[in-house]
Amino acid sequence: MLPVNASADTIKIGSIAPPKNGHTLSLMKIADELREETGGRIDMQVFPLGQLGNERSLCTQVQSGTLEMVSATTSVLQNFIPEVAVIDLPFMFPDIKTAHAVEDDPEFQEKLFSYFGKKGFVGLGFSEDSLRQMWNTKRTIRKPEDFKGLKIRTMNSPIMLETFKALGASPVGIPFPEVYSALQTGVADGVNASYVASTMMKFPEVTKYLTVSEFHMNTPINVANIDWWESLSAEDQKLIKDAFGRATKYNREMNDKVAAHLPPDGKRSVDDYFKDQKVEITKLTAEEREEFKKVLAPVWDVYREKLGNELVDFVVAKVKEHSAM
Repeated sequence: MLPVNASADTIKIGSIAPPKNGHTLSLMKIADELREETGGRIDMQVFPLGQLGNERSLCTQVQSGTLEMVSATTSVLQNFIPEVAVIDLPFMFPDIKTAHAVEDDPEFQEKLFSYFGKKGFVGLGFSEDSLRQMWNTKRTIRKPEDFKGLKIRTMNSPIMLETFKALGASPVGIPFPEVYSALQTGVADGVNASYVASTMMKFPEVTKYLTVSEFHMNTPINVANIDWWESLSAEDQKLIKDAFGRATKYNREMNDKVAAHLPPDGKRSVDDYFKDQKVEITKLTAEEREEFKKVLAPVWDVYREKLGNELVDFVVAKVKEHSAM
C-alpha cells in the first residue's frame, strides 16, 4: 500500500526529537541536499517533536503506508520489529565509540535490517541519541537498590519496562514532550535520556541528580514503508540511502558540537550548563556497573529466549570485536 496523498517524490518523515538537536538538524540537512541534487524533485519534509503523532503512532503510520518514513528509537520500534531490542539490552555497550563502531559495521547492519522487510519496513540507517544516563529529583543513584520506589519515565518499550521493574522502580509512560512538566510536578521522579536531548529539553532545570551510567543506547533508526520504498526507482533509492548514510555522520558531528557549545549563545558546554543548574553528577565506576549488570541478568535471560541466542551472541561478539580496536 503506497502512502495516501503522497507521490514517490514527496517524503514526510516524523520523529519526536527536539527541533534543534543533531538528530533533527541532520535530517533537515539531507533534506536540503536531496532537493539540491534533484532540482527540487525529491522534497523531504521533516516533522520533529511529535508533530505527526507520538512515536508508536508514527511507526504504525509507516507500517500501514500512510506515512513514508519515521526516525524511531529502538525502544518503540521493538514493538513492531522485536529483534531491534538487542540494541537496548542494558549495558550492552561499554562506551559511545564502541556503539558507533558496531552500528557502522556492514555485517551488523545487514543482520539487523534483515528482520525489517517481513514487518513492512526498510531500514535506511541510524541516527544518534548517544548513550543514555539517569536523571532524578530525589537522590543520588549509585547502586541498583537506589532505584527502589522511584517513578521513572520510560518509553513505551517492553525491555525498558522490564529493566526498571527489575531495579525496583515504577516505570511510567509519558510522551517525551511532556517529561519536563512531569518531573516538575512529581508525576515522574526521573528519566533516562542522553546528555544532549536532556539539555535541549531543559531537564537539568527540574532535576537535581545525574548518574552517568552509559545505561543503554536506544538509538533512533531511520525507517521507510517497504511498499513505498519498492515503488521508487533504483536511482532514487540510492540517492536517498546515500543521504541517510551522510545523516548518521552529520548527526554525530552536530551532537558533539552542541555538547561543546550550547545554543543559543554558544558560550557554554553541556558540562557548564549542568554546573549552572547545580546538578549533582555521579559517575559509576566499572565495579558499580558490574553490580547493575548482575541485577539485570534476568532481563538478558528473558531476551535471549525472545530473540534467540544466535542474534544476541552475534551482537555481543561485535561489541567485543570493536571494543578491542
